[in-house]
Amino acid sequence: MRIAVAGATGTIGTLTAAALERDGHDVVRISRSLGVDLSTGEGLDRALGGVDAVIDATNAPPTGRAETVAYFGTTTRHLLTAGQRAGVRHHVLLSIVGIDRIEGPAHYAGKREQERLVAAGPLPWTIVPATQFHDFAAMVTGWTERDGVATIAPLLVQPIAPQDVADVLAEIAVGQPQGRHVDVAGPDPQDLVDMARRTNDARGHTVRLVPTWSAVFDSSMAGVVLLPGEGARIMPTTFDAWLAGELPECTHRRALAEPWPTST
Repeated sequence: MRIAVAGATGTIGTLTAAALERDGHDVVRISRSLGVDLSTGEGLDRALGGVDAVIDATNAPPTGRAETVAYFGTTTRHLLTAGQRAGVRHHVLLSIVGIDRIEGPAHYAGKREQERLVAAGPLPWTIVPATQFHDFAAMVTGWTERDGVATIAPLLVQPIAPQDVADVLAEIAVGQPQGRHVDVAGPDPQDLVDMARRTNDARGHTVRLVPTWSAVFDSSMAGVVLLPGEGARIMPTTFDAWLAGELPECTHRRALAEPWPTST
């Protein structure tokens, strides 16, 4: 099959493209650095020529709520309308577990807009909600760290390896559209503060962590709201295995440079 990956130079996009090629598929990589601008639609018709399926693993620049919703709305509309012109038969969107249960940060609002547009759009679709990635905790402390101190919310999450997410997306794209896929998660619930401490320790990075609900995330995200729902698809890579270096170090570094989540 010929499959386009939007957001192909990000962590999940890179891994998904590689997984598809590993399985013998023809991959079209879509990103601004490769000559396709989803914000304007420039180059998109050319890129989607002959494409059977599109995987949307794009991320948004870190901005306010209105700007994030507008960005995701614009890029998603361009992908859907160009996909309709090209005769794309399956549109796959990577989303985030729990965004339908809480208001959350600006990124959640943007992802909800994506989901709304895809579900109401002209193409057969599958939405894949995934939990936060294994490197999410250290990424959050990277946002807030000042003078060796970082604030972090004591979230309960069930993190997943980026490679496992990529494998799921590659598998789903070659199949039939499913509508909303079950939640996809890693095998074990984790405390975000402990994850951050262990990840930074493993990387030799010294930072004092201050648990608080008054920084990036508030108490609306406490409890089990970010955990996968009943019947979730549980992927095999544990946080311990990832931390031990089971995944390439370049994946860790690239993910830290990206805005959250991708969810995600």
